[in-house]
Amino acid sequence: MTIETRTDPSTAPSTDGRRLRGDRSRRAVLDLAVQDASVRGLEALTLGSLAARLPVNKSGIAGLFGGKEGLQLAAVEHARGMFVDAVVDPAREAAPGLSRLWSLVRRWSDYSRRRVFAGGCFFRTVEVEFDTQDGSVRDAVVAAHRDWTSYLRRHAELAVGAGELAADTDVDQLSFEITAMLNAANDGSLLLGDDGVYARALAAVRGALEARGADPAALAAD
Repeated sequence: MTIETRTDPSTAPSTDGRRLRGDRSRRAVLDLAVQDASVRGLEALTLGSLAARLPVNKSGIAGLFGGKEGLQLAAVEHARGMFVDAVVDPAREAAPGLSRLWSLVRRWSDYSRRRVFAGGCFFRTVEVEFDTQDGSVRDAVVAAHRDWTSYLRRHAELAVGAGELAADTDVDQLSFEITAMLNAANDGSLLLGDDGVYARALAAVRGALEARGADPAALAAD
């Protein structure tokens, strides 16, 4: 899945009754799994703990995902779909370039603040969890991170091309700074219980954009 186009098997329509029941069970498991993982991490997920809170037994969950690693990979994919729904799709209402970039920043801040995931940003949790590990789950987490930062970078490039940001803007540096500021807000809100960190993060991103030539009027609240 990429940010531009995604398909979520748990939401795909089906006319087969048994397949439809399986899809519903899969969705129920993943809805719970991503919330748990956002708080405790993907390694803490167990088939038994999920089965204890769902109308799906442990063997049924194993049949759906083929074991713990399959569940973890499916959870990352499901979380990516939820992230796109919460952040990327709404931001598409804004024009490509600076307007889209600023909308993405604001939508991300709102996504973390309103706890789409119980533990704040799902990906912030699992990035820290898997940053020193190897394997397919880490690869999926890395792919999600790169997909997001590439999307930010793309709209920074479009803003430069349109003259909305200075021609000498380092778009890699800019996307790094934006990501760092948003992550800091997410972490501070969780650790300190301080909702004000989101306003500070938005002010910091706004300052970074204005320092690169963005028109302050283009960065008004939407």
